[in-house]
Amino acid sequence: MDTNEKELPKIDLPEEWVIGTDINKDLLNLYTHYPVRLKCEMFVLCIRGEVKALINLNEVQVHANDVITLMPGTIFQINEIIGELKIYFLGFSSSFIEQSGQSHSMLDAIFLTLGRPVITLKPEGTIMMEQYLQMVIAMYEKLNEKVRHWITPNLYNDVHTGISILYKSRQYDKMPLSKSELLCRNFMQLVTQNYNQTRNVGWYAKKLDITHAHLCAVVKQITGKTCADVIASMVIMDAKSQLKSTNLTIQAISDSLNFASISFFGKYFKRYVGMSPLEYRKK
Repeated sequence: MDTNEKELPKIDLPEEWVIGTDINKDLLNLYTHYPVRLKCEMFVLCIRGEVKALINLNEVQVHANDVITLMPGTIFQINEIIGELKIYFLGFSSSFIEQSGQSHSMLDAIFLTLGRPVITLKPEGTIMMEQYLQMVIAMYEKLNEKVRHWITPNLYNDVHTGISILYKSRQYDKMPLSKSELLCRNFMQLVTQNYNQTRNVGWYAKKLDITHAHLCAVVKQITGKTCADVIASMVIMDAKSQLKSTNLTIQAISDSLNFASISFFGKYFKRYVGMSPLEYRKK
């Protein structure tokens, strides 16, 4: 299976967020036996039926009462659909995610779901989540586009916070991880602690006592992201926060993130955000 990113078809959403239940067998069959890459982010609740799939090259089986978290950049492929499906989905578009930046709640969710995109709820938990999604569907159908736009940031943070609580309450961190999952999690933890000091992937590989190539391959397989993108997620989130919530000069923010010069910081920020730090602050 060739998963070259340039050749993979990409899936995105036409609105900032979309919710519904109209993911059926016919639709999923369109993605059977070949991989696609998500530009958007998707949360799925399975009420009925079973789906066998590959998520970032790892085999998963989705059953009733399962919640699936698919982060942007995820590669997935449907292998088999069994029985009559009933699935809820809630997704956020890449344009919204890129515009808003990755919040602490999203990064926490990424960390907790790393290598474990599927979590099984107790039946009563499934009922509660289904009721919540039905409420959000009703909101989506009754609110106009302008109001839906206003509530997107709160919905986005609430969903990620909820996913994080689910994983923490189920104590998934205490379950044994594969060597690749453990390595990737250790890398994420190192990045969280050191992103404002170094963005050098080789430095992280050395701290983890592995080769640069091996670290890049494992992180890409588990998360669907490059090491540089993982590091950039933290750097850009911090930079955006300082630009919007403090009166620090751009030079001071550049220094706090250990950039060699304000020019280099500006080029780095623009590469990931699409505008200069000053333009972002004034927006």
